[in-house]
Amino acid sequence: MNRLLLIPFIALLAQCRSIPDDDSGAPAPVAGGSNELQQIINVSAYDPKERQREGKGFSQHDVSALAANGSQGLIARAGKGGKLDEKCADFVASSDKAGMLPGLYYRVQKHVSPVTQADQFVERAQALARGRSWKAPSLLLCGDYDGDLSLSSILAFMDRVEKRTGIVPVAYLENSQELKQQTSSADPKTKARIARAPYWLALYSNVSGSGPVYPAPGTPENLVKQYNLWPRWTMWQYGGVEWSDGKSKPKVFSDGTYRNSLYFGNIDRPTERNVFRGSRAELTAFWQRHGIALQ
Repeated sequence: MNRLLLIPFIALLAQCRSIPDDDSGAPAPVAGGSNELQQIINVSAYDPKERQREGKGFSQHDVSALAANGSQGLIARAGKGGKLDEKCADFVASSDKAGMLPGLYYRVQKHVSPVTQADQFVERAQALARGRSWKAPSLLLCGDYDGDLSLSSILAFMDRVEKRTGIVPVAYLENSQELKQQTSSADPKTKARIARAPYWLALYSNVSGSGPVYPAPGTPENLVKQYNLWPRWTMWQYGGVEWSDGKSKPKVFSDGTYRNSLYFGNIDRPTERNVFRGSRAELTAFWQRHGIALQ
């Protein structure tokens, strides 16, 4: 999906209204023009995935094809459960070279102390920030929280990152029955602490995520309601992958009025795709609020 041919969410673009931005309170237009939903790609050591059709490819050393197809930002995995991602540094450097906003996420897992993981994340981010001359103003910080984590572990990671950097990291939550039950039943103080982090919503299937307590959300708006924590999403991962026998298959939310192609523009393989709710200027401001300064 690129900005010229594959603008997502026809229903949103058919309207024209403004709502408060998730974490600043300032108006952020949702619809009315193609520049109001900004494309962002997230990557890890699994990328680039295998070639599946004719088109343009990319690598951790050259992501110019992603930028050419309309990606305004790239968020690379810094680490996972105590282990660093070996392609992270190359991805963020090449994204900056291609003119995209660079970002980092860390996949926080249950078997390692959240404080230990936060320290590893911060140290990786700080090392990358010192490692080159950047075009971009900042390096976005995001926490990717496994679905079986406790809210106390999520807060421990968030608090440690904020203590060491002054930045509240963006919160990516899986479509998790366990997390939904925890957030819905949390006390007001806990909810308020977590809700300080902008919500990066994960929904790339309209039928996944059903369980004994919560049905499949069907739409991103319903998933926001199920978590009962944020008033709305800031970023939405609408495209992911399924793996079978070591091969990837694109899995993209496309239902009702939300119509999206399986592939990103003319890219020849699956990519993990997101949109930011707002204009390019608002995206840059958001990146600076929740990222380490690079200039």
